[in-house]
Amino acid sequence: MDVMADALCFTSARELAGLIRSREVSAREVMSAFLSQIARLNPSLNAIVAKLDDHSCLALADAADRQLMSGRPTGLLHGLPIAFKDLEAAVGFPFTKGSPIYKDLRPTADTVIVERLRQAGTIPIGKTNVPEFGMGSHTYNQVYGTTFNPYDRTKSAGGSSGGAGAAVASGMLPLADGGDLGGSLRNPANFNNVVALRPTVGLVPIAPTPLPLVGMSVKGPIARSVSDVAFMLSVLAGADGRDPQTYPSAPADFLLPLARDWKGVRVAWSPDLGGLPLDRRVRTVLAAQRQVFVDLGCMVEEATPDFTDVDEVFLTLRSWANWNTNGALLAEHREVMKPEAIWDIEAGAKLTGAEVARAIMAHGALLERMRVFQKKYEFLVCAVNQVPPFDASLDWPKAIDGVPMENYVAWMKSAYWISTTCRPALSVPAGFTPEGLPVGLQIVGRHRDDLGVLRLGYAFEQATAVGKRRPDGA
Repeated sequence: MDVMADALCFTSARELAGLIRSREVSAREVMSAFLSQIARLNPSLNAIVAKLDDHSCLALADAADRQLMSGRPTGLLHGLPIAFKDLEAAVGFPFTKGSPIYKDLRPTADTVIVERLRQAGTIPIGKTNVPEFGMGSHTYNQVYGTTFNPYDRTKSAGGSSGGAGAAVASGMLPLADGGDLGGSLRNPANFNNVVALRPTVGLVPIAPTPLPLVGMSVKGPIARSVSDVAFMLSVLAGADGRDPQTYPSAPADFLLPLARDWKGVRVAWSPDLGGLPLDRRVRTVLAAQRQVFVDLGCMVEEATPDFTDVDEVFLTLRSWANWNTNGALLAEHREVMKPEAIWDIEAGAKLTGAEVARAIMAHGALLERMRVFQKKYEFLVCAVNQVPPFDASLDWPKAIDGVPMENYVAWMKSAYWISTTCRPALSVPAGFTPEGLPVGLQIVGRHRDDLGVLRLGYAFEQATAVGKRRPDGA
C-alpha cells in the first residue's frame, strides 16, 4: 500500500471529511485507499461482508465528487465510505442478521440510522459482520463465518458489532455504526482498541422496532478516537417521531470542543463492579490507569452502585424480548439456529407475566439507586470486558479467573450491568496484555450526560494515547 493511501485510511474521520469538503482530496482517492486496505486485510479478518464490487464503489465516489463540485448541499460525512451493521436494513444490501433464515432477504426500506448516515453523505459499500441475530458478543455465523481480531487473528473481535470494530481498527473503514443491548458496541471496541459510545437510551432513535417502549437497546458510533465518535454522534443523535423513547436534544453540541477542567470532579473507581470475576491481565491494565484520573484533577474514590437484582432485570427483559421477536422462528427453523439462541428464546417462552412485571419493578428501583449514587459521583469507571480477546474457535468463555460462567452472556456482566442503568457508557482504549491483546476502560456518566462522558474519555485518551497503537500489518 502506498504512503498516501495508508495515511488516508488512518486519518481521523473528522479530518478526512474536511479534506474532501475542501477538495484537498477527492472522494475517489479516499475510496481507492480504503478499497486497497479492504482487499489486503478483509480476506483474513472477514469484517466487511456483502461488499459492492470495486467498480460500483468508485462510481459512487465519483458521484459524490460531482455533487461537491456542483455546489449542491452535502452532509457532514460526505464522501466517507461506510458499511452498515448487518442488523440494520439497508436498501441495496442483504439483510441476513447473521442467520441462514434471512440469507436471501433484501429490504425495501432503510432503518432510521441508515437513513441518517445516507443523508449525512456517507457512501455505503457493504455490511459489517455480526453474530446470529446479534446474540452474544463473539461474531460468527453460518452465513459469512467468523470475524477475527486484527491484533491477533486467532482471537475474537467481539460482538455483536464485531465486524464494525475490526474494520475500523484495521483502517478498512473510517468509522462505523453499531448497536448495544448487553455490550455490543463497547465489547468490540474494547477487543479492537477503538472507541465506542453506548448512548443514553433515547438519544439515538431506533426504528422500526417491534418493542418501541421496552428494553435497553441503543444505536451508536464506533471510531478510532473519542473526537470521531462525537463527530459521528452529531449525525446519529436527535429525536424522531418513529421512536417514542427519543427526547429533545442538541446533536450539534457533540461538535463542541471536548476539553474541560477536571479539578474536583468525583469519580467512582470500581473495576470489577463490586466483585465480578476479572481476568488478572485486565485487572492489571486497569489498575495502572487509575492514576491518570487523579492526575487530571479528579477525586477518585473506590465506590460501587447497588446492583441488587440486576441479573434478573437484564436476563428477564432480554429473554422476554427475544421470545416475542424471534419465537415464531423457533418452530420453523430450529435446526439452523445456534444453541444459545434457542436457549434464550425458550427461556423467554417460560416467563410468566408476574416475573416480567417483577423485573420491570426491580429495574425501576435500580434506576433510582443509580440516580442517587450519581448525585455524589459524576462518573463511574470500570472494566468493559472481564476478559481479553479470547480464542475465536470458542463459542464463549466458559470461565473467568477460575469462576465458571453459567450461560453464554455471563462473561459480559461488566457491560450488561451498565446497560441496565440506561446511562451513557464509553469504551476507550486503556492498554494491552503482555500478549499484545487490547484492554479497554468503561466510563459511565449521568443520565443524558453523553457529552460529559465523551469529554472525560477524551481527556483519558489524550493522556494515554493507547488508541494510537495500530494492529501489526494494518
